[in-house]
Amino acid sequence: MAWLRTLGRWLRRAAGTPTPIPDALWQDTLARHPFLQRLDAHERRRLQRLAAHFIARKRFTGAHGLVVTDAMAVAVAAQACLPLLHLGPPNRPEAALAWYDDFVTIVLHPDDAVAPRRVMDEAGVVHHYDEVLAGEAMQHGPVMLSWPAVQGAGMGSGTSVVIHEFVHKMDMQAGGADGAPPLPRGFMGARTAREAAAHWYRTWAPAFEQFREQVALAERFGAPAPWLDAYAASAPAEFFAVACEAHFVEPERFAREYPALAAALRELFKQNEVPLANDGDGL
Repeated sequence: MAWLRTLGRWLRRAAGTPTPIPDALWQDTLARHPFLQRLDAHERRRLQRLAAHFIARKRFTGAHGLVVTDAMAVAVAAQACLPLLHLGPPNRPEAALAWYDDFVTIVLHPDDAVAPRRVMDEAGVVHHYDEVLAGEAMQHGPVMLSWPAVQGAGMGSGTSVVIHEFVHKMDMQAGGADGAPPLPRGFMGARTAREAAAHWYRTWAPAFEQFREQVALAERFGAPAPWLDAYAASAPAEFFAVACEAHFVEPERFAREYPALAAALRELFKQNEVPLANDGDGL
């Protein structure tokens, strides 16, 4: 199976330069998602190139009769590639798509999906329930997205289900979604991977616990609710994914509310590095 996955990646890369995204379609995508308009002209061109390579490597499928249009695929690709914008080599930004190499299929649903769940409590009693999902990323498996949720990205709440699920994929590259993604060399000045991981933990663990306390106080005693979605309190992996959504969709507010987390994410996604003006990003 590992050999087949490697062969599949090689064949996709061997396909060469992908079909460019038409400028009219690209401009319409930017107009529909205002947070993408914060990018400068160079970053927009780079993102357009990344999105074209992304679409060439992935297979889009509509569930329950949904027909996936070019506009839908581009909307997903643009948001999925935003976290990768500064990660690839200057002359080959599409190399950053290796973060998403463990899967091919993206399933779009016409509405939120309902997934049956089975959990065992501490007493050994098994509980069955249905969970309503706007998106889901599976380890070494496909990404599921609700199309209405994709369309609603950035609508005043600092959210993007696409960014949420795709940073889960990045988080999973370290072995599982736990809110501690693989860190770049020299992260925050760290000399070793262990030192970098310790710095990440010291930054994120207290913030997560404080957020959980804020959510609990809001739900139980009517205290002011935190700005981030309360779902972030469910697990460190969800706190990381929700924080990433806010970081990319409403970066100014996120930096005001969570300055230490914003600094860590800027370093993780290499946003502090100035890209070269001429990196061969023509389409």
